[in-house]
Amino acid sequence: MAESAVNPLDDAQHLRRSFKLAVSFAALLWLIKLVDIVFGFDLVQYGVYPRETSGLMGIVWTPLIHGSISHVFANTAPIIILGTALLYGYPKSAKIVIPAIYLGTGLGVWLFARSAYHIGASGLTFGMMFFVLTIGVLRWDRRAITLSLVVFFLYGGMIWGVFPSDSNISFESHLFGAVIGIGLAILLKGHDPAPPEKHYSWEDEEEDSDLADWPPEKRMD
Repeated sequence: MAESAVNPLDDAQHLRRSFKLAVSFAALLWLIKLVDIVFGFDLVQYGVYPRETSGLMGIVWTPLIHGSISHVFANTAPIIILGTALLYGYPKSAKIVIPAIYLGTGLGVWLFARSAYHIGASGLTFGMMFFVLTIGVLRWDRRAITLSLVVFFLYGGMIWGVFPSDSNISFESHLFGAVIGIGLAILLKGHDPAPPEKHYSWEDEEEDSDLADWPPEKRMD
């Protein structure tokens, strides 16, 4: 029978809570896009426009704005899965990582990107992905490795998105999100304590059995 210092119920609740938060943000993106379509707000104009004062507010609004339904759809699964992985695996770091990627990506785009409106949550997804991948390599505990492998298996192909490919895609958002995610993983690698290793009852029984085989004068009870 397995025993662990971590309460499985608490761990499951934490996973569900992380999933719900990620789903809630994804739902917000859909709500904003539907409102944009129904009322014809043309929210693209509130995205980041590099080196223009009017484009500064886009740093706040850009991750919430998408150009089409397919654009929102493309970001939905990554937001949910990567957001859940980050919130579940690194709850303390997430309080720093998510705002830093959210705002830092937009600032990098405003300073250095091509002159055009940059919109969408892909900078956030790239930042979370690279954070989880990098910190898994640096920490090397069981949970970190597992999350890193799952993320790589599902979204490893996204790595190439940091390079220019399509003139209509903001690779700059991907790039700055990735750089911030990697940097934060290095800075915060010890910020969240590693989960306790599971301890099994049969290990105690094995130790007791080994001690019983020792001569009395060599045993320490």
